[in-house]
Amino acid sequence: MSQFNLKNSITAIVFLFTIAGFSQNQNTLKIEPFYAKVKEQQKPQIIDARSPEEFAINHVEGAVNFNLESKNYAENVARLDKSKPVFIYSIAAYRSSLLGDELVKNGFSEAHVLEGGIAAWIGGGKPFYSNSKSKLSLAEYNKIIADNKVVLVDIGSQYCGACKKVKPVLETIKGQYGTNLKIVEIDLEDNPQVIADLKTVKVFPTLILYQNGKFIFKKDGLGDLKKDVDVALAH
Repeated sequence: MSQFNLKNSITAIVFLFTIAGFSQNQNTLKIEPFYAKVKEQQKPQIIDARSPEEFAINHVEGAVNFNLESKNYAENVARLDKSKPVFIYSIAAYRSSLLGDELVKNGFSEAHVLEGGIAAWIGGGKPFYSNSKSKLSLAEYNKIIADNKVVLVDIGSQYCGACKKVKPVLETIKGQYGTNLKIVEIDLEDNPQVIADLKTVKVFPTLILYQNGKFIFKKDGLGDLKKDVDVALAH
């Protein structure tokens, strides 16, 4: 083997071991194992990687707010203990995963990212702060389901990019079914408590279909929503 090829092989091996080290220290967890690890810490280091505007509306209790684009990023990182795990969430997982990777590269022992982000935390009934009360109660939600023959519930956030893609699909469904189908839109910003009380939301958007007061299906993410609604209501 030539000296050049040997050098390249060694470089590749070192790179693979480095990546393996990062993947061991930065991982994405579902809500229950994530929450269990948080509870193991006396003073958990929880980071909300969303924007300050989102954080001000609602957040995980005890969380601090910053991400890679924050002006005071270095100051916030300096306040953390690198020898202890950090727990990161965002609206989904993109911003939190980027931050987790960066923290591990800079010497943090562990970085745990919450799959489903704030939706999974609040939807899982975990403690959170909100700057306002929900406009819709669980009792009112259940009454809407009971009083209408077919109800399609869209649960999301004003800051969720994937949620915005649902809106034109809902308009198409509304145009097809008219008054025979009621669409209920529930945003995290206005109704965090009902999302918590439902105990079923794991990601934004979440779509739930009811017919004659009975649960028909729940979709985590948009997928082919119109097709699923058409198939369900054709029976």
